[in-house]
Amino acid sequence: MNVLWTKGRATVGEVAEALRGAPRLAYNTVLTTLRILEQKGYVAHDKEGRAFVYVPLLDQRDARRQAIRHLLGRFFDNSPQALLLNVLSEADVDPRTVQQLKALLATEPGQDEGQD
Repeated sequence: MNVLWTKGRATVGEVAEALRGAPRLAYNTVLTTLRILEQKGYVAHDKEGRAFVYVPLLDQRDARRQAIRHLLGRFFDNSPQALLLNVLSEADVDPRTVQQLKALLATEPGQDEGQD
């Protein structure tokens, strides 16, 4: 998804090329992943010549929100507090980030709604 969000649209080959890493992903692996994302409604494709060009249907912000909702429901009994406490206890969080979180928590509920 990050490749599609960055490029706006890309073929399977372009996505595979952008995902350079070790080990390199096979073309068929990328194709299968894009097809699954399409079945789930996250991407769509257009046919241009012989190639399928994939485009994201969901922007990054909405995808993050959906992922967090799924994570909350599946693992944290729909409790944002449980998720946050788990992250803070498991992750190496620097003191500056903790201060930012404290400031955010001190604001009135709904005041920062709509911001990520």
